[in-house]
Parts: sequence; C-alpha cells; structure tokens
Amino acid sequence: MLRRFKWFIAGFNQQKTAKPKGDAKLLPLPKEYNSSARNRKSMFEAVHEVAIYIHRFHNLDLFQQGWYQIKITMRWEDSEYASLVGTPSRVVQYDAPVLGSDDVLGVWKIDDMDHSFSSQPFRIRYARQDILLSVMIAFNLSLGRIEGPITSAVILKFELLYAPVLENGSNMQDSPDVSPAAVHEFRIPSKALLGLHSYCPVHFDAFHSVLVDTSVHIALLKGGVHAMKKPSRSSSKINEEPASDKYDKENQVLLVKAFLKSRATLLQELQNLSKAINETVDLSGLTSQHDEAKFLRVSAEVGMETSNDDLQVPNSTSGSSSDYICSLQKDELYRLFHSLGDQNLYLWSTFLKFHRAHKTKILDYLRNSWAVDRRSEWSIWMVYSKVEMPQQPTRNEFDDSYHRLRAKVPVHRKITEDPSQAAAMRAELHRRSIAQMRINNRSIQDLHIFGDPSRIPIIIIERVVNAPLRSPSGNSYFRNIDPKDTKTILPEVDSSLTSNNQKGRILKIAVFVHGFQGHHLDLRLVRNQWLLIDPKVEFLMSEVNEDKTSEDFREMGLRLAQEVIAFVKKKMDKASRSGTLKNVKLSFVGHSIGNVIVRTALAESIMEPYHRYLHTYVSVSGPHLGYLYSSNSLFNSGLWLLKKLKNTRCIHQLTFTDDVDLENTFLYKLSKQKTLESFKSIILLSSPQDGYVPYHSARIEQCQSSSGDYSKKGKIFHEMLNNCLDQMRAPSSEQRMFMRCDVNFDTTLQGRNLNTIIGRAAHIEFLETDIFAKFIMWSFPELFR
Repeated sequence: MLRRFKWFIAGFNQQKTAKPKGDAKLLPLPKEYNSSARNRKSMFEAVHEVAIYIHRFHNLDLFQQGWYQIKITMRWEDSEYASLVGTPSRVVQYDAPVLGSDDVLGVWKIDDMDHSFSSQPFRIRYARQDILLSVMIAFNLSLGRIEGPITSAVILKFELLYAPVLENGSNMQDSPDVSPAAVHEFRIPSKALLGLHSYCPVHFDAFHSVLVDTSVHIALLKGGVHAMKKPSRSSSKINEEPASDKYDKENQVLLVKAFLKSRATLLQELQNLSKAINETVDLSGLTSQHDEAKFLRVSAEVGMETSNDDLQVPNSTSGSSSDYICSLQKDELYRLFHSLGDQNLYLWSTFLKFHRAHKTKILDYLRNSWAVDRRSEWSIWMVYSKVEMPQQPTRNEFDDSYHRLRAKVPVHRKITEDPSQAAAMRAELHRRSIAQMRINNRSIQDLHIFGDPSRIPIIIIERVVNAPLRSPSGNSYFRNIDPKDTKTILPEVDSSLTSNNQKGRILKIAVFVHGFQGHHLDLRLVRNQWLLIDPKVEFLMSEVNEDKTSEDFREMGLRLAQEVIAFVKKKMDKASRSGTLKNVKLSFVGHSIGNVIVRTALAESIMEPYHRYLHTYVSVSGPHLGYLYSSNSLFNSGLWLLKKLKNTRCIHQLTFTDDVDLENTFLYKLSKQKTLESFKSIILLSSPQDGYVPYHSARIEQCQSSSGDYSKKGKIFHEMLNNCLDQMRAPSSEQRMFMRCDVNFDTTLQGRNLNTIIGRAAHIEFLETDIFAKFIMWSFPELFR
C-alpha cells in the first residue's frame, strides 16, 4: 500500500517556495523546440494552485469535549474530470504551537491514499475557546494534458473529525474511535480558478457550531511541456495545419487568454491588498516598464476588458481580438505562454511572502470584504419593500364609523384578501424564480446554501416608515405632550457613562427568552450568529421561567426583570473595574410567548431605569396581540383543552378569557404600557406557515377578521393595535429601524403530517435552523453591533 506521511516538527516551521525568475520577459524558445519544424506539436500544461490558510478554530457551541481535527480534500465537481483530483503539494506552518500547551498535540499529515490534508489534533474543553492553527496548505489541481481551461467548478470539502479523550490521556492520533462529526463543502466556480483571494468561514452545522477562520487563495500556474511525435506528412498541402493541430491551437489560445486574465487578476488583487492594509509590496522584479506596456497592449488586444466567462474559442469572424491571437505563430504563442507563466509564478510567490508577513491584516481585510458582500449575495432569497405605517382609527373614530356604517356610509374598507395567504403566494413565486436562476459569479459558494437554492427560506423584508403621530384627539398617550418637549421623553444616559466620548467601553448585552414549555438554549442558533457578528456581546440565556411557563405572565415577567437586572449590574460592575464604561446597549430576543414575557418584564417599575439602554428587539413569532382572532381551529382546540384540563393561566391571558371585561384583560392593559418605544431597532419575525401564532399578531398589524368587526371585540383589538403602533411612532424613534420579516420555509421535504397541518413545523423551524437569522443579521449588521 502506497502511503506517505509528512510530519511536522515544532522547530521546523516552513518549506521552501519557488523563487521568482527575475524579469519575466518573453523568453527564448527551449532547445527541444525547433521553430522550423512546423509539423511538431507542443503541448501546454497548466496547474491551478489552491492555497488554504487556516488561522484559528473557534468553538462556539460544541456539545462534546474531546479531540478534534480538520480534514481537507478537493475535487472537480464534474465527473468527467474525476481522475484529476486535488493533491496537497506543500504545507507551511506559520507559527509553532505554544510550548507547554496540551490543547494542540501531534502533527499535521498528508495522506496519499485519499489526497487529503489533516490538521494537528486539538482538544476542546469549553465554549468560546480559540485554537490557533496558523497553517497554509497548497493543493495542486493539474489540468494534465487538457490543453485549455476546464469549465468545471471545484468542490472544497472540510470534515470535522472527533475522538473522545482516552483515560490514559493519549491524543487523537492514538485513538481508535476517530469519526467524522460534520462536513461543510464549498464550490469554487471556474471563474475563481484564474485568481482569487477570499475569506471562507467554515461553520459546519447546527449541532457542531464552530467557526474556522479560513481564507482561500488561487493562482493559475505553468506546468511542464511535452513534445509530441511528428504528424504524418502524407498531406498534399504541407504548409496547411492538420485538423487536430488546429484544434490544439484553439485550446492553446484559450489557455493563453486564461493566463492573461489570471495575471491581471493576481496583479490587481495584490495591489488592492497592499493598499487596503497599508503595507508596501515589492513588485520590482515583475517586468520592466517596456514589458509591462507590452502585456497591457496584448491584454487589451485579446479582450481583457470583458468578463471572465468570455473565454471562447476564437474564429475568423469574431473580431480583432480573436484575429490577433489567432495570427500568432506557434513559437510566438509558445513564448507568450511561458512568459505569462513566469509572470504568474512571480506574482504568486510574491503574494505568499507578503501573506506570511501580514497574515492577520490580510485576513481581517478579507473578512470585512466578505461581510460587505453578503447582503448582495444573499439578496437572492430576500425581497425588500418599504411601506408607511398605517393610520389606524381611534375608539371615537371607530364609533363614528360604526354609526355611519348603519347609515349605509362606510368609511374604511374591509380587508378582502388574507394577508398570510398573499405572503405565502408571493414567497412561492419568488422560490420558483430562484429555481430557474443561473447563479454565475466568482464568489466561493457555500453549499449549505447554494447546494439547493430552492430549499432555502425566502425572507420578505418590509421596512416600515414611521407615520406622524395621530392628532391629540386620538387615543394616544402623547396627547398632552408639547411637540417641543418630545426630546425629553427618552431618559438621558447617566453622565458617568458619557464623561469621555472618545474613550471607554460600550457594554453590549443580549437577553434570549424561550417560549411556552421551552428550554433556555432554544435560541442558541440565533445567539451563535449574533456572536459571529459581534464576539464581544455578553449574552443571557434566561432560565428563570423554565418549567414555569404555564403561570401568570406577571409572575414570569417579574422573574425575568429581576434576572436581567442582576445580570446587567454584574456585567456593569465588571466593566467598570476594568476601565471606563462609556455606554450600555441592552437587547432582547424572544420566541413565541417569550416576547410577551419580555414586554411584561419591561413594564415592571424596577426595569424603568434600564429603558435608556434598550437597543435592539427581535421578536421571533410572538403573539403580541394574543389570540383574539385566531383562524387555526385545531390549535384553538388545543388551547381550549389546556384551559379546561390544566387551567393554564397564561393561556387564559392569551385568549382574553382571564376576565369577563375585555378592558380588564392582561394583554389589553399590557398594550398601554410603554414597552417598545425606547428600542432603537425593532424586528418582528413572522411566518405565514406558522399556525401556532396568528400571522397578524406576530406582525402587530390589522387582520382580515377584525377589519369589519364593529363589536366591542373589534374595538378592543384596534385599541391594542393602536397602542402598540403608537410606541413605534414615538418622537424618540426618529432614527428607529422598524422591520417586519416574513420567513417562508421550504417544508416540502417534511411531507404532510400533523406538524405541518397544525402549523407547528414552521413555528419550531425558527429554532432548528439559523439560515434566516444569518441572512437578516448579516444584511443589517449595524443593528446587532
């Protein structure tokens, strides 16, 4: 069995890289090439070198302690090139493991059997643990004897290997129980194989929540040259090239054009990196000024201003660029190929040295560029719109409309279309359009998302623009406030926290609250995405109401308020001891009835001093308006059973049966409390597929059934709605971001079962997937920092 291992020794931390060959000019022909022998055919060879830099392994939320290892392989996506696999060619260990550390033991290795690279094993002991790896692995993707660029994409595969800690303390390489725990694959488009520098974060899956800080760097380099046998001279036209020779030349032209594009890309990217990190890169050995002008002229003549997918076989009618490249003789084409190959090798070697000297700065720049690009890339699954907050009628206006209706003079139109059905149809039409879409760009594609784009949730984002406050005659708590005094409504931040505007720490805290019969880790996937955006945020996964969510909301809200206050004081004291505390940003995320608990806690008098710190509020399918209008008969039957058999207090409050007078019910009174007005950003997540929470209740908007209901029930509902919306119209919300986000999951793979029929599947999907949170958070990162 042919098996070869390359072992890393701590003192040996690099391998030699190829040296640049001086001024990469048009070189003389090699001796074995005879320019007068027109019947000799040369074969051009090229290789893609893909360098993967692994900076660190950051454990967010692995469930098991033990030994872990990262395994990397690479292959062509098309089965036609299955025999041409990526082969590890060299490994450069930038930094040796810290001496005396027992978190990283053993050595990295290369396995020739499956052409894989495996990092050194490292031990994970606790959450948010960092393991610095600082290793660069280069894979060669040889084109073999294929005389032209391959249009296939490349699949880059990361595997997370796991082994338990043995009782004798042995490391992973001695363990017989090593097994693959998770896989994350990426697609590198053929365009990117000509030259790329990109951040490539590896997250694995929801059950193995980690971040592997990785970047990918690619260059097209020159391979060997092999002379072929002389072709037959039986042709009557000796000066005419055989058909096969002409076909070879066309592919060689394609390869030369690819090298020209690769050279331009590598040079531009290297200059961009140098400028971005403010570090000078030495390119003095690239070409002389005369030769650089020559390359620019050749590049322009072969159409370098076009996109990367214009590498087409030239023909006699395709214009001046193809005429020029086709007019080159074999020896000229051959010299150009080798000259470009040397140019690319020089640029690639220069980059590798530059990267090693400034690895952290380059990684930070690429990470920031990646974050900026996410919004445009993920907009495929996101639909944006902007609407004005509707002006709802007050109770007096409602009574007037009722009397006018009896006089046959209606004043407002009834909603004739079910909003949830309209939203679901809109999402489905968008999903169908994605299925017909051809995604063609240079970015590395995460196959968790791009593997099957039609299965990804569709998110309809509705930015709500604040309407002016209703007139003082309306039922608004701002009726007695002079407009000149509106700036004093939001309490000022404590002067001790703003003594120095330039210095001091901003303490950021996010509180996560579970729903009915939930667990404090239910929202862990949302929390993990938040941590990726802002690693410095302090989070509280509320536990005080676990196993107590059947009680009165007032009791649950008080317990949460006390828990939050204790946590905030603890973190403020700690931050103050370590330096100046500039400000505090307090955010909340709630799921299902956890949102009602959050609002109840904010209504507590002990929480009022902390309203000044409120920052972002994310409501994940929260029944803010209760179940006064609920059309899910199956779910309503379940609520009825909970009330009758278990006398669940919070269910009575949600269904407005906690008091015979609707004006004395809990939710109606809660709507009058100022629980939302101090938040700088409010995001309401809903799903038309969620049958557990009424669609309008999660979105805090008018529903179809209430629009024509002029009974007391209708009046109470509209007052509750106005009370909530008034808080978002508050003068303090001048810079507030208020969004409604419809998340439409693909439930086709779940089939038709009880969960999908009663709407539970979508309600729980919010907790079992993080793609929707990833899309929203990375599209609006300023709301979570």
